[in-house]
Amino acid sequence: MPKLFTKLYGLLALLLLFPAQVLAAEEGGRIVLVADTRKFHGWEAWWANLYNEGHLVFALVTIVIIPVCGCILGILADLVMSRLGIDLKKRALAEH
Repeated sequence: MPKLFTKLYGLLALLLLFPAQVLAAEEGGRIVLVADTRKFHGWEAWWANLYNEGHLVFALVTIVIIPVCGCILGILADLVMSRLGIDLKKRALAEH
């Protein structure tokens, strides 16, 4: 019985993967992902050109920028809350 299931799984895999192999054998069907930079100016144009030039550099810059922006926004939120009188530095529970 296990040999039958192995053969059925092999046949199923062959039937499911065969169309992908046939389509992959075609030449000239390569997809190129680019950003349209005609309407961008300033930092948006730089960001789109960075994406177009190399996806690895774009990913690395994104990985660096996201935590930096998060820290800046967190500091700004802390400043605004302290100005409003909300003290987040002490851990006093309001529930009694």
